[in-house]
Amino acid sequence: MSIRLSSPEQYDALIDKYDTWMFDCDGVLWHGDRLIDGAIDMLHILRSRKKTILFVTNNASKSRKSYKGKFDQLGVVASVDEIFGSAYASAVYISSVMKLPKDKKVYVIGMSGIEEELREEGVSFIGGTDPADCTVEPFSLANFTLDPTVGAVLCGLDVHVNYTKISKAFQYLTRNPGCQFLVTNEDSTYPSADGLLPGAGAISAPLRFALDRDPISIGKPATTMLDCIKAKVNFDPKRTIMVGDRLNTDILFGQGGGLSTLLVLTGITSEKDITGPNASSIVPDYVTQSIGDLRAAGSP
Repeated sequence: MSIRLSSPEQYDALIDKYDTWMFDCDGVLWHGDRLIDGAIDMLHILRSRKKTILFVTNNASKSRKSYKGKFDQLGVVASVDEIFGSAYASAVYISSVMKLPKDKKVYVIGMSGIEEELREEGVSFIGGTDPADCTVEPFSLANFTLDPTVGAVLCGLDVHVNYTKISKAFQYLTRNPGCQFLVTNEDSTYPSADGLLPGAGAISAPLRFALDRDPISIGKPATTMLDCIKAKVNFDPKRTIMVGDRLNTDILFGQGGGLSTLLVLTGITSEKDITGPNASSIVPDYVTQSIGDLRAAGSP
């Protein structure tokens, strides 16, 4: 059963208990380009109490460097080394875990953030933001030349997804021997400033249906993302807490990695999802209405 946090003493004890704080971003710290009330003050309190802060997001539309630009724009203090996105984790997975040979490349359904992270890891790619793949012209196999060097298809959030990209990905996955099917994450939706929109999981769904095959997922709740963090940051799981707004990604991610979990109700998950007869079987350790509530603890 979750502990409902409400008093300054509870928030103070919570901050004392954990040395490392991992935060989801969308729905926890902000909605689109609008900060959640108290988020900056809360982060300042944690830093003043010498806590390690990490930002762990499934948003693959931006690279870590461009995501840092969003932090700066919103006035949130963060370094690139504190930001772990699913685009970055996917690039590290392909280069360091899959060890994709240098003569192979990735076909991308996704945006510039994925391309930037693949480039940083020295991974060759095609597709993505290439104007030839963002065309509105009908796709035709008669005009398609298969690239035999494509060894993986990586699918993330893509606001310019079209039949051409799905068709090309399908060709590589069915005709190139050993071609790996990867997704940055499987979020069904994501919270924008003005409401919910289809997420990366919805973008990859047509391929899954056509292939009758599940992809390897890199982002939360997969442990691949935590492995990526462990490779860069030294932390004790028993003294670490994951803060998120989504049960089946953030909270499940924390639980799978042996971390404590704090659910906030400013994003995807609502009160009805955690109470009553239809409550989820995923139960966070702690629940609070908003991340701004932690301001009640105050600075040291």
